[in-house]
Amino acid sequence: MAARPRFTSRATVLVLVLCSLVAILAYPTRQFISQRAEISAQRAKAEHARQQVEQLRRDKARWQDPEYVKAQARARLHYAMPGETPYIAVDPAGAGAAPSSAPPPAPSDGTAGGAVKAAKPWYSSVWDSVDAADTAALAPIAPSTRPLPPSPVGDPSPHDH
Repeated sequence: MAARPRFTSRATVLVLVLCSLVAILAYPTRQFISQRAEISAQRAKAEHARQQVEQLRRDKARWQDPEYVKAQARARLHYAMPGETPYIAVDPAGAGAAPSSAPPPAPSDGTAGGAVKAAKPWYSSVWDSVDAADTAALAPIAPSTRPLPPSPVGDPSPHDH
């Protein structure tokens, strides 16, 4: 008796059909899974936006209350009612009174008085920034930092002539 072949023609056709089905369905399945993930992300984003809208509605409702507006003006702008004497209490020990092994963080604007700056009213900060901008505008530019004029030869940028 002759030995039977390992794969019959019917088994070979069946394997080819299964492989082609897997190849045909792989891309749509991957797209389906990625779209489901995108839908989930969009739903989470929409929920976050809805929560923000609700928070903003609550804030808007609070700002409609005149007492809340007065309290915010007192706290943020240091306003006082007529007849009141406003005081700003400054800690005499300063920010360095607490023992710390690490040095205090440097202020982001490059000044050395970070704790003093926080105690100043907002209009002092605005005026200080105007003064700083004025002195920076009046300072002469050092020759080494002065920008060179553009070279007309070999300049690839378009010019309006």
